[in-house]
This record gives sequence, C-alpha cells and structure tokens, in this order.
Amino acid sequence: MFTGIVEESGIIRGINPGRLTVEAKKVLEGTKPGDSIAINGVCLTVTSVSKDNFSVEVMPETMRRTNIGRLHYGDSVNLERAVPTQGRFGGHFVQGHVDDVGKVLSLRPEGEAVIARISAPVRLMSYVVNKGFIAVNGVSLTVIECDDFSFSVSLVTYTRKYTTLNNLKPGDMVNIEVDIIAKYVERLKQRDNLGVTLDFLEEHGFLKAR
Repeated sequence: MFTGIVEESGIIRGINPGRLTVEAKKVLEGTKPGDSIAINGVCLTVTSVSKDNFSVEVMPETMRRTNIGRLHYGDSVNLERAVPTQGRFGGHFVQGHVDDVGKVLSLRPEGEAVIARISAPVRLMSYVVNKGFIAVNGVSLTVIECDDFSFSVSLVTYTRKYTTLNNLKPGDMVNIEVDIIAKYVERLKQRDNLGVTLDFLEEHGFLKAR
C-alpha cells in the first residue's frame, strides 16, 4: 500500500527486457530485495539494491498497460516506498495497481499553480468525482473538475518541485489509478441491484443470525 506522497524523483539508468534499473537515494534507505516500490505509481518488486540504484522486475502486461513501457534511459520517475505499519499516512489509499493511462490535454497557469486537464477512459470516469482523490503517475491529487471524458487537477508549487509532474506537456501519457473506495462503492451498488442484501446473506448461511 502507498499514499501517493512521492519521496523523490529517480532516474532510469537501465532498461532491459523484464527489468528496470533506477538511480535513487532516499528510497534506498532500508530497502532490500523483495520490497515494493512504486515507480510512476506502479507497484514493482525490488530484485537488487546497490549503493546508488535498485532494479525491479517488469512484466509484459505492466509494460502494455502503463507508461512504464514508454520510459527511456535518463527519464525521471516518481518513487515511493510502501508504507510501513508504523508510518504516517499523508495522502490517500494508493495500491500501485494502475487502472489505465490517460493523456494530458492542457496545462494552464493559475496563480502559482498549474491546472492540468487529463483525459481518461470513459469506464474510469464513473469513479472520478469533484474533490475526490486520484493518483497521476503515483502522485496523490484532488480532482477539481470532471466531465464524462476528462478531469482537472491543480499542480501546486510543492508538487511541481518535488515530482516529475513539473515536466508534463500536452500529449504526454500518464498512469491513472482511481480511488479504491470508489471501486468498492460501485461493487456494492452492483450487488444491491442483484438483490444481495444482508438479509439474503444471512438467509443463505453466509452470515450468522443477528
């Protein structure tokens, strides 16, 4: 589990079939093979760690369904270690399971912030609401406006300074993970439509009698 609070930006130093090597500093602290690190919001397993970089395995499905497959040597990426049990939870529940990629439509200055408009597949937009959470390239952001095909987020100075979102330009593809709570709500609604209620579950032995 992650929070969408990026710890640092890393640099791609190796791209091989099924393997990425990333130069980093902060996320190497305490990291060992088998740990999880989110790269641009994608949860990946660390296979090796050295003094100034780490490597992860990348499955072909991950390459196809996220922007990991579009990375090149020297590109910057957002990095976050999994949240320790005693850690402080500062963003929102981010699984590192990217739902799909979206496209940056526009970037508009607004005061000291930049408003980014991002398109997303229609099937995901039912989980996106004004003032709700969304993760873009692993960064926890608040939706400020949405329609059936896109949403807007505000990139404040701190976000642009400490993440790779400052490098975005129209046409870029970004990883999108919608709020897991919205998915659960949608699933419960589907069950209600099928008549699956607490009384139904109790009647069929799935729950103890109340």
